[in-house]
Amino acid sequence: MRVEEQPVSCILLGPTLKIWESFTTGAPIPVNHGISSKDSTPFITFVLGGPGSGKGTQCAKIVDTFGFKHLSAGDLLRREIACNSESGSTILDTIKEGQIVPSEVTVRLIRREMELSNNHKFLIDGFPRSEENRIAFERIIGAEPNIVLFFDCPEEEMVKRVLNRNQGRVDDNIDTIKKRLKVFEALNLPVVNHYAKKGKLHKICAVGAEDEIFEQVRPVFAGCEQVISES
Repeated sequence: MRVEEQPVSCILLGPTLKIWESFTTGAPIPVNHGISSKDSTPFITFVLGGPGSGKGTQCAKIVDTFGFKHLSAGDLLRREIACNSESGSTILDTIKEGQIVPSEVTVRLIRREMELSNNHKFLIDGFPRSEENRIAFERIIGAEPNIVLFFDCPEEEMVKRVLNRNQGRVDDNIDTIKKRLKVFEALNLPVVNHYAKKGKLHKICAVGAEDEIFEQVRPVFAGCEQVISES
């Protein structure tokens, strides 16, 4: 089971474009602290895990069971590109040039979705990918995650899963997948360690049947149901 893709809806990113200008001109980055438009405090969960760790499948189960709003950083960037907006064109050009989209741009997309949602429970999938991402999120959103899930999966298993799901893709061979995994580990491990030290990290063994894995996930949220409802 996969998380359903959201219908494409264009987002006008005035603040994002200002951020991009600040990267090119050196001007200060404008920051609005906190989700000011929400009546209740957002309950934020980060979902981390390498390619093929199965986190997308588990996100769908969390959404179905606990009613979270699912936000994928990659999906939000693709949606903005699909809108053919000025900011989307800039994002696409950045990716084509092999550059990383600035953290502030991605976080602003996430923030806008949070502000537009009637839900106060957010499942943020695949972000932050690095310490820079984490710092930008906490600075711009004005909040830390309540829960961080890390789907821990052996490299051999992740390689096998990616190969199986992407059959026919010439860019997904064993060597390229292993390189992606090494990059993920180098960038993501400091984030995992940071939240482990703060007592927010829940490591999930991502090997086994989907339902068996979810049985490890369920108690994490079941134990926080009162806090979630009061947020």
